[in-house]
Amino acid sequence: MTRKVVEFHPVAAAEAEAAVGWYRERSVRVAEAFLAEIERAAATIAESPERWPLFGAEARRYPLHRFPFWVIYRAKGEVIQVLAVAHARRKPGYWRPRSG
Repeated sequence: MTRKVVEFHPVAAAEAEAAVGWYRERSVRVAEAFLAEIERAAATIAESPERWPLFGAEARRYPLHRFPFWVIYRAKGEVIQVLAVAHARRKPGYWRPRSG
């Protein structure tokens, strides 16, 4: 199976950067671990995007293991579009307008 290309919506990239900044204020090591987990999530999703259940009409969510975040994405042909790097306990569904 061919690995798909992962593209982050600009706002999703900003969300990830904001979370890294928040963690960095508390611990550089934890911030690096968060970033590594985002990168690992993108690689894992690219290998098998249908592995995670649907989350809405066409999006899917990948839960991060060590952090309370989801990577919300959808597959469009050979591209995986990351719509949000969403905190799992805040503002559910706020990212939905990005899927249009």
